[in-house]
Amino acid sequence: MIAHRSSPVFDRALVARYDVNAPRYTSYPTAPHFRSEFGEAQLRETIRASNEDPIPRDISAYLHIPFCLSPCFYCGCARIITNDQGKAGPYLVRLYREIEAVAAQFDRDRCLAQLHFGGGTPNFLSADQLVELIETIGRHFSFSRKPDREFGAELDPRFCDGEYVQRIAAAGINRISLGVQDFDPEVQRAVNRIQSVEQTRAVIDGARQAGVRSVNLDLIYGLPRQSTASFARTLEQVIELRPDRIATYGYAHLPERFKAQRQIDKFDLPDAGTRLGLLQQTVEALTAAGYLYIGVDHFALPGDDLSLALEAGTLQRNFQGYSTHAACDLVGFGMSAISHVGASFSQNAKDLTGYYATLDNNRLPVARGLRLSDDDLMRADLIGRLMCAGSLDIRAFEERYLVDFACYFKRSLDHLRPLEADGLVTCSPKQITVTARGQFLLRNIAMCFDSYADTPDIRYSRAV
Repeated sequence: MIAHRSSPVFDRALVARYDVNAPRYTSYPTAPHFRSEFGEAQLRETIRASNEDPIPRDISAYLHIPFCLSPCFYCGCARIITNDQGKAGPYLVRLYREIEAVAAQFDRDRCLAQLHFGGGTPNFLSADQLVELIETIGRHFSFSRKPDREFGAELDPRFCDGEYVQRIAAAGINRISLGVQDFDPEVQRAVNRIQSVEQTRAVIDGARQAGVRSVNLDLIYGLPRQSTASFARTLEQVIELRPDRIATYGYAHLPERFKAQRQIDKFDLPDAGTRLGLLQQTVEALTAAGYLYIGVDHFALPGDDLSLALEAGTLQRNFQGYSTHAACDLVGFGMSAISHVGASFSQNAKDLTGYYATLDNNRLPVARGLRLSDDDLMRADLIGRLMCAGSLDIRAFEERYLVDFACYFKRSLDHLRPLEADGLVTCSPKQITVTARGQFLLRNIAMCFDSYADTPDIRYSRAV
């Protein structure tokens, strides 16, 4: 067991002092640094290089379904609001075309160990359509047969039921993630998402009957009209449902970037003190109920794969958050989807017109990306170790990258010293360790080693 990760301490005054804008570090460098100079040719080249690795990595596929039947006002995802479910057909035609073209670039003996459907709303597709999509992927990639294979889908309980989940589980889905955000009716009306506990329970019950091994619920604190009293009731209801994982995100109010958020009255948002109180009560309620704090936003029951990976020191992080398969080559399909293949990131066209046009012209829909430098790769590894393992073995790191750590990272260590003085980390020539008080400020600690952190005109969400 990694002791310092098992018993984090929520120091409210300290957390409040470090509540600054910071990246989430689901990638390094982060997506705002992708460039249009990286396109289809560069992606094909990185896939070829990845195939030639002495021990090729497994593949993780992410498929983005951008359509939603109803707008949630807090949402900052790439999505298209429509009641016309006929739009799924033309999208699937292009998605199949992309899957076939990209799969042909990978050696067929490479296993697909992780599959994730995100959105938007993946269950905008009918059960038949989603099953057919899974089968199509299986015809073009070699599905792993290992028991730790993870095939997941994000689902909106308002538009599916237990029978839907059982259908897709029979096709291989073994993990689902359900959006909840808040069960309080006043909050739900303020964000245009009316969803009952009963609807949510029906989907969870269907999943468990179908043998789905992990259920995640998403919550958001900092939403309009939330109070510590109302959110306490939501936490009680969520704990009673007993999901295997719970993700609790802080709402980022950026109406200048996300049009839907302009429907939210900023005067309905909780003040900074209340927002911090919402996070504190979430931590206290979930840990009291037996959930382990995994890291940024994530909690899991002791027997869940994330908790086991934390205990074993194999926890990883990618665009879906904490993961047990982040060492794979991640291949994104669909509008706006992001790939992380070898030493590169790439992102598809972020609008439907651009996505369709490139595929209709027999090209891959890559709109931008980034080839990672040696410095990028080294810092990505360092940041990942701090955020997942909570420590860094400096001597082993020096041997791996052939650097003098104190010299190479002098500026970063200078940034880290005030955090060390505040008790967030302990530092020695041999080790950097995140303390129990630093566990809720992992993003701040990681930012000390981010060479892009001072880039102007890039706005990140609050760290808390």
